[in-house]
Amino acid sequence: MSSNRTLIRGGLVVTAADEVHADVLVEDGRIAALAAHGSAAAEAWTADRTIDATGKYVIPGGVDAHTHMELPFGGTSASDTFETGTRAAAWGGTTTIVDFAVQSTGRALREGLDAWYAKADGKCAVDYAFHMILSDVNEGTLKEMDLLVEEGITSFKLFMAYPGVFYSDDGQILRAMQRGAANGGLIMMHAENGIAIDVLVEQALARGETDPRYHGEVRKALLEAEATHRAIQLSRVAGAPLYVVHVSAEEAVAELAAARDKGLPVFGETCPQYLFLSTDNLAEPGFEGAKYVCSTPLRPREHQAALWRGLRTNDLQVVSTDHCPFCFKGQKELGRGDFSKIPNGLPGVENRMDLLHQAVVDGHISRRRWIEIACATPARMFGLYPQKGTIAPGSDADVVVYDPQAEQVLSAETHHMNVDYSAYEGRRVTGRVETVLSRGEVVIDAGEYTGRAGHGAFVPRATCQYL
Repeated sequence: MSSNRTLIRGGLVVTAADEVHADVLVEDGRIAALAAHGSAAAEAWTADRTIDATGKYVIPGGVDAHTHMELPFGGTSASDTFETGTRAAAWGGTTTIVDFAVQSTGRALREGLDAWYAKADGKCAVDYAFHMILSDVNEGTLKEMDLLVEEGITSFKLFMAYPGVFYSDDGQILRAMQRGAANGGLIMMHAENGIAIDVLVEQALARGETDPRYHGEVRKALLEAEATHRAIQLSRVAGAPLYVVHVSAEEAVAELAAARDKGLPVFGETCPQYLFLSTDNLAEPGFEGAKYVCSTPLRPREHQAALWRGLRTNDLQVVSTDHCPFCFKGQKELGRGDFSKIPNGLPGVENRMDLLHQAVVDGHISRRRWIEIACATPARMFGLYPQKGTIAPGSDADVVVYDPQAEQVLSAETHHMNVDYSAYEGRRVTGRVETVLSRGEVVIDAGEYTGRAGHGAFVPRATCQYL
């Protein structure tokens, strides 16, 4: 077979570690070499295709370690399929997603995992991997965890929230953590005190407080902080590492920071919605606030400074989207007159790289930190590095040519996610994805989609590389 070579010339290559003006040679789906632009080595290269990246950034494809395509929730299903969701990811410069396979209570992990393999197989525009949601921790499922780790499903999510759906009690959480400590699997935690929250939900509805904004009021920041604290202590008892998903509150960040100051293997993720949106959105008039219902909920704006600080000080390591879209019409509307029936989730897989570049423009983070929290660290955290998350010889050629000067307005009119609204409608951002390669194949070509369903491959993962 003849080799297929692409040359990306003249750009500023930005990784978590370096910024260097270099040409990048791609061969047979991998990064073959980098050389200084204009050097003899680079000038000697020939290729079937040359991409001019002059004045642009050349960055690794984004790794979104938290998505929910086709997730059943609250009597409906997330509106993005693996096909539409991964295509939107590509448009936004994300070339790998890690989605959550769900175990149904009373059923085997294998059954849940196989259902997710079937949903994704032959549908994805970019590469994908899976975490496993544990809804039912028992002797059988604990044994199955070992088998999944061997298969490259090396992380398991537990819920302190959603009693009667995904909820695990402290004893079940401890057992799963002990198993993770033994088999190398990373435990991911949705840290909110769901038992207490359900009491507050019931009381709010009894008072006639049914609007979307009450969703944020009952899911109190202190109950996120309390659950985060409890999860950390349980992980210490089990001798297990812990990754807390979608951290939204200042008090929860403080719990993570305190644990990390003790040198504990505790990690935290936040999401763009907590960095850019707030309870002001939940309180939008009419039923508009329903668009912003997710859990953990949006917080008052003053929490944002603590999240940005956590990202700068590395008390938070990753920004993922928790992409879980539901259409306003017909899905979010299920909760008219009862906020507790609004499906929880926001669309965002297409917006993450651009919003975080805007954070660079705004001075919240550096360029390299942008790549670190969006590409390199999620890849390392979930056993995908250096195959994913960097631009280095031997790495998969998941590469984005990014125009840092282009301006765009985020809108449902122009996004590619299969959802009828944008959480960032009308927001102006500076920076735009121009061209995207997934394993050397051009999937976005100067603003045109040239990819295909089925190009994306399942990627088995090694264990967490921070341990």
